[in-house]
Amino acid sequence: MAVRRIVTNVATDRLDEAKDFYVDVLGMTIAMDHGWIGTLTGSGSAIPQISFAEEGGSGTPVPELSIEVDDPNLVHARAMTAGAVVEYGPVSEPWGVRRFYLRDLFGRLLRLRTH
Repeated sequence: MAVRRIVTNVATDRLDEAKDFYVDVLGMTIAMDHGWIGTLTGSGSAIPQISFAEEGGSGTPVPELSIEVDDPNLVHARAMTAGAVVEYGPVSEPWGVRRFYLRDLFGRLLRLRTH
């Protein structure tokens, strides 16, 4: 038995805005769109992961989603253009991660990072 994928589902009646935000800020692509549900994907391959934490590191709150990107500075610039609320960073942490936190349009706290 192998876990192949973990998908986070966010309930909303703002599907078009959600798609625009994640496509414009993160460069994701629409993999499936049935009108009532849309799934967006990134590029590359990943091993499914799940983390449990008491805090987010450096005294930050635990984010609801951690998203690894190849260029956090570009994503930060896109987030600013999209009017996203950045709550932490960008910062290079002592454990070798460059990251920042932002709120998506649903108020979810996202951690964008690269190693």
